[in-house]
Order: sequence, then structure tokens, then C-alpha cells
Amino acid sequence: MLDGILLEQRGIPTAVICTDLFVPNGRATAKAHGAPDYPFALVPHPMASASPVELARQAKEVLPEVLRLLVAK
Repeated sequence: MLDGILLEQRGIPTAVICTDLFVPNGRATAKAHGAPDYPFALVPHPMASASPVELARQAKEVLPEVLRLLVAK
């Protein structure tokens, strides 16, 4: 989350992707750095144990949101 906020402060569009387990952490980080409403894309947790097929499915599902985040800024 913080990397995305810092990059955007430098004018570099970003699309942060966060797993659902880390949403509270991400929101707290964003709030602590002055961006309480910072938008991000959400994917299910865990990612480490997902198969390549599952990762590809999740990537296809989150892609529209990632693109929206990149062009909305």
C-alpha cells in the first residue's frame, strides 16, 4: 500500500493489489500516510498456495479493476 501511495505522490500511476486478509492493514497504512480512501484491487488470500491455473483465473478477474485504478488517476 505504502509503495503505491508514495509512487502516486511522485506522479506515477499505480494499482495496488491486496489480498483480503490484509485489507485492515492496508487501510491503516493508507490512513497513517494521509490517504484514508486510497483505492486498491482485492484478491483472495492466500496466493502462495494457489495453483498456476488459479493464479491465472484470479489475474483475469482482477485485471478490470487494475486497469480502472490506473486510468482513474
